[in-house]
Amino acid sequence: MRDSSLKKNPHDVLISQLWPAQSYVGQLGGTINTKTAMACFKTHDGRNHPETRASLIFRRFNLGRPVFTMIRTRQLVVGLVGLLSLWMVRPEPGQAAESSQPNIVFLLSDDHSYPFLSCYGDGNVKTPTLDRLATEGIRLHRFFTSAPQCVPSRAAYLTGRSPVAARMTRFSSPLPRDETTFPELLREHAGYFTGICGRSYHLDGSASRWGPEISQLMEKHQLRTFADRVDFLNSCADRDVPRQVELFLDQKPENQPFFLWANFSDPHHPWNAPERFRPDPASLKLPAHWPDLPGVRDQLADYCAEVNRLDETISQVVQVLQQRGVLENTLLVFAGDNGAALPHGKGSLYDPGSNVPFFVRWPGAIAPGAESHALLSGEDLAPTLLEAAGVKPPARMTGVSFLSLLKGEPHTPRRHVFVERGPHGSAPVTVGMSNSGYDLSRAVRSDRYKFIYNCTPWIPYGPVDSAGGAAWKEMQLANTEGRLAPGMIATYFTQPRPVYELYDLETDPSELNNLSGQKGLAEIETELRLAMAEKMILDFDYLPLPDLRKNLDEIGGAKLGERASDRRAQFARLDQDGDDRLTNAEFRVNRRPDDAVKWFNLRDVNQDGFISREEFLSPAPKVEPVAPADRE
Repeated sequence: MRDSSLKKNPHDVLISQLWPAQSYVGQLGGTINTKTAMACFKTHDGRNHPETRASLIFRRFNLGRPVFTMIRTRQLVVGLVGLLSLWMVRPEPGQAAESSQPNIVFLLSDDHSYPFLSCYGDGNVKTPTLDRLATEGIRLHRFFTSAPQCVPSRAAYLTGRSPVAARMTRFSSPLPRDETTFPELLREHAGYFTGICGRSYHLDGSASRWGPEISQLMEKHQLRTFADRVDFLNSCADRDVPRQVELFLDQKPENQPFFLWANFSDPHHPWNAPERFRPDPASLKLPAHWPDLPGVRDQLADYCAEVNRLDETISQVVQVLQQRGVLENTLLVFAGDNGAALPHGKGSLYDPGSNVPFFVRWPGAIAPGAESHALLSGEDLAPTLLEAAGVKPPARMTGVSFLSLLKGEPHTPRRHVFVERGPHGSAPVTVGMSNSGYDLSRAVRSDRYKFIYNCTPWIPYGPVDSAGGAAWKEMQLANTEGRLAPGMIATYFTQPRPVYELYDLETDPSELNNLSGQKGLAEIETELRLAMAEKMILDFDYLPLPDLRKNLDEIGGAKLGERASDRRAQFARLDQDGDDRLTNAEFRVNRRPDDAVKWFNLRDVNQDGFISREEFLSPAPKVEPVAPADRE
């Protein structure tokens, strides 16, 4: 810890800290103002001269040569340089905490959806280490990353700004040099030793996937910046993270607070955790947005094994922190970077894509056993950690500190959180691709409702990083065979996808029943559209704003016909041979013969003798008013 006597005036340096010879203190009057001391490091020509700096200081304070000879010049210079260099990283007044600065450790898992920790009540996983850490601090239930993908999500974590505002929606983009990260601010204004280790932090671009030409461009324009942003940078496999933490602590200067961001690959693909971590697929509890199919259960078991292995790895990291005696003075954050790589998760704007486990442990500042359901955003992490270290968050940050919430003090919760979706991975656009690789969409969530705005509705849904897995393949087959529930058909297999989606998360937490355009919810939908428009404007979003006309029933794409969800399920039932079109015989099932003929002719727009899925789901053709019995 720095000398507590510096609290009142951080611009004053105690001479007792600069020279080991205590006799100098009285002769120098006790203190030297920092600006004066730093000026003494320059000779008349403005350059640093190591052998003259000490003499200049003594002449400035009229100590005379006899005093100077009491200690060797070299020792004096070394002491001055070392101790004044520590002064140079001290914060400005009012920006940093003094002796109470916590160490900060940020543990980040990859592709980790809420509630996949057993401390959240999820019985599919066993995470004793993470459970213990969580119960020793505060568990947050409704923390949402700013994107359902790792690169833009991590950009928001580090900058306190949305991925759109930070210009990080292109997945392979490096973080622009003019976007300042909170570890840089901790180092500059609070004297922290900073580091990153573990799985790739994803913010120096992914040019290597494009070949040597793009890598050369990255080097030419000096776009890889993180080696300059932190003091310690070393990517490694999960198993090596505990050792990297040791190396980081070995390099940390004594009595200097530290920030370390440790990244983990688990539970990201490939799912290869040993069998001892894998639960019995038959024992798993499935959420409503996944059908109960063998492939779904098998892949969920693989995923849970990864979470269980993650817990063991983190236990080794915690052991290192304990052995080094720093754990109890450490503010520890655990979070996921985005949701699970399964349908409805990673890459989607439904809750499992961005709602991640998140807890904070800070002995002496956060009461054990606390929990909160307040809405929180990935943008909020940076200003919160800065404030915890005593550093004022810059106005440029769009996130809002929730330090008061962590400490159990009065807190004004967010009304909305915002999530963006952009391109994923490094693959170029191709004809016939799914939205797993390319999508442009935005979401806004309140306590109860979610509004989604799809700007590429013509691109069919595809799960990110899991399209080749057994779960999705079996779901595709079940859809072809008409075995999926209507909500799942509407969510996963509607083409085109709706431009607008609205969900009541209280009655439909799995977001399977799109309510956009319903008259009874017009006021709520308008409020969410306006909130989204405001966020897009402030972030200088490049997408067109959502339609804000008051008559929501007339907005194109809001509804794919009356009773859209019912009609998708009806089409799946009628399409007996699974060829994605209806014959006259299939269409007339359970219809009056004359009614079937009339509506078949109206629906068969291209007159090819069949009704395609698109023709069946399109808005009802306009006809003359008919008796109720004649309605389709």
